[in-house]
Amino acid sequence: MNKIVAAIIAGFALAGCGGDQSSETPNESVAIVATTESDQAVAVDLASLDNIAEAFVKLALAAGQHDPAFVDAYNGPAEWADEAAAQARSLADLENDAQGLLISVARANADEPSIRGAMLEKQTRAALARIEMVGGEVFSFNDETRLLYDVVPPDYDLEEFDAALAQIDALLPGEGPISERVEAFRNSLAIPTDKLQSVFDAAIGECRRRTLAHYDLPATESFSLEFVTDKPWSGYNWYQGEFESLIQVNTDFPIIIDRAVDLGCHEGYPGHHTWNIMLERFLLKEKGWIEYSVYPLFSPMSVTAEGSANYGIDLAFPGDKKIAYERDVLFPIAGLDPAKAETLARLNDLRRKLAHARNHIAREYLDGRLSREDAIIMTMKYRLESRERAEQSVRFVDTYRGYVINYTIGLDLVEGYVDAGAADGRDPWTVFETLLKTPLSASDIKAVQ
Repeated sequence: MNKIVAAIIAGFALAGCGGDQSSETPNESVAIVATTESDQAVAVDLASLDNIAEAFVKLALAAGQHDPAFVDAYNGPAEWADEAAAQARSLADLENDAQGLLISVARANADEPSIRGAMLEKQTRAALARIEMVGGEVFSFNDETRLLYDVVPPDYDLEEFDAALAQIDALLPGEGPISERVEAFRNSLAIPTDKLQSVFDAAIGECRRRTLAHYDLPATESFSLEFVTDKPWSGYNWYQGEFESLIQVNTDFPIIIDRAVDLGCHEGYPGHHTWNIMLERFLLKEKGWIEYSVYPLFSPMSVTAEGSANYGIDLAFPGDKKIAYERDVLFPIAGLDPAKAETLARLNDLRRKLAHARNHIAREYLDGRLSREDAIIMTMKYRLESRERAEQSVRFVDTYRGYVINYTIGLDLVEGYVDAGAADGRDPWTVFETLLKTPLSASDIKAVQ
């Protein structure tokens, strides 16, 4: 790690979350000079958080020229994206810019603490770390997740996962490995190919209906649905801006009936599509915070993005509402046996106890304590997947690395945040909306629980 980066991380405390969320009092003048290891001065003259934010967006777009996955969505000025592509600046230049920008935002945020400034500082720190990674810097799994996502997953006890496997073994008794029995049962509930469109239309429509009962989304919001192949993920939301999304569903493997609602909520309502609408509508358009015109995938934003998308499933379908809807509506559309619905629900409850095994496997694999083959075998065991699905899971880790923690750690944090608000008598949907509209990182979310 660059000496200056280490000094920045050690020397600047994260700014507090105080201040009015609806307004900003930017510094009148910030002029910082950063010195790199080569003693070459890099001047950064930024007059306000607005200017810092603009510099951050341009930095993110420039970094995206070297890292195609970095910019997940962008709906800011087209000329900025064109400029980034035309200039194709070097990673060394971007690293120097990021260092200077981080010093500037840290100083500005120390002088005038605010929620906006605190998140922008963490976003800049994450961008710097990712630029260094693209340039060849290797972080440990824990350091990577701390720098990029502001959180480190706990150590895990495999005995807890083994206990869950024993319960699943009892639920689906028989010969052969548990993973094969689970795979066979779930594949018996695969949606026929010719029913995919109708099942997903119904599921997403119901997710949307339940969300609109609580949120007044823009009249022009919409999404397009596509079925794709050869991807390391099962579903993806590509936010297009102006309240529109492209939702893609991967059909490399049979899609089990419970995935329709899961993906409908996660990628759509009240998940990614809804979250992106909230960011664009309230932070970008109303507040004018230009940094929310770009979503850097490898950033603290992803904790809320994935955590809220996963929690949105339980918010829209609490208790037994999900399995009841699947049994009574989706099973008949797909032509599946509704008598299996109860077993599916019990199985999914038990599989949730294994969710964090993915973090453990990813950490052991990326830190070099597991070979790729061992990671696949361990994934088959603890994620109860066929070898083909396990290979896809490890392929995801190869592609997105520590990003996997956002699905589980993020869910835990969002659930805790909403539960804390509900304990004070607030409506869970209202608490959830507040989170979607407030730029908080993982440590911020945890601090208010």
